[in-house]
Amino acid sequence: MTKLLIVYHSRTGGSRQMAEAAAQAARGEAETELKRAEDTGPEDLLNAGGYIFCAPENLAAISGVMKDFFDRCYYPVLGRIEARPYALMVCAGSDGENAVRQIARIAQGWRLRQVQEPLIVCTHAQTPEAILADKTIADAELEKCRELGMALAAGLSMGVF
Repeated sequence: MTKLLIVYHSRTGGSRQMAEAAAQAARGEAETELKRAEDTGPEDLLNAGGYIFCAPENLAAISGVMKDFFDRCYYPVLGRIEARPYALMVCAGSDGENAVRQIARIAQGWRLRQVQEPLIVCTHAQTPEAILADKTIADAELEKCRELGMALAAGLSMGVF
């Protein structure tokens, strides 16, 4: 199965831009579906051969909407998606490491296989106004997202994963 599923949540646009960049590049290599976390269910996970999870870090944790996605889908697919490849991207204001740990722990429970290092894009938003403002991710950072998407999709397409 070579379909790549990219699941994301974004409140201020940063994670959305990252996910869209990864999807744009991935589509040149494999069938790719980009879905908002709130619109994604267990069947979507079952119908894909690999995943990119992209979320903002809010209050040193993955966003609530992304956590809800994992909560809704965890048990219905447990034991049914083992060994599938995944990568993750986090849009953070300062750190992003805890959100990475949370998603990696969920993926470990599903027995997914991490095939790329996590990508953290830091916006350096530290004031309430900056945190809540719409984000614009720099082209250099979006290029990293495109590279991640293209590499995972190419690996799926070639049967490397």
